[in-house]
Amino acid sequence: MADDLFKALADPTRRTILDELTEKSGQTLFEICSRLSTKHRLDLSRQAISQHLAVLEAAGLVETRREGRYKFHDLNTAPLRQIAERWPVPDTSEPEESTS
Repeated sequence: MADDLFKALADPTRRTILDELTEKSGQTLFEICSRLSTKHRLDLSRQAISQHLAVLEAAGLVETRREGRYKFHDLNTAPLRQIAERWPVPDTSEPEESTS
């Protein structure tokens, strides 16, 4: 498991970006900047948000695709599933007894 994943999740701004991509995947940098500014009152430059997106992309949490001159950012939850599979939660519930 890559340390990049935990580094990416450690920052609250990056978690907010992931929240926004969960709500609406396929956003451009402009859309992400706008949503962070208006909805979350985060006063960050486009360059700062772009750097956060680069960290998320390096961790595999964000995938990008180009269509013409636009670059779209999509959420990828596969790395999060790897965390859950690495440390599974044991089922501690007792089996129900039959009341026949």
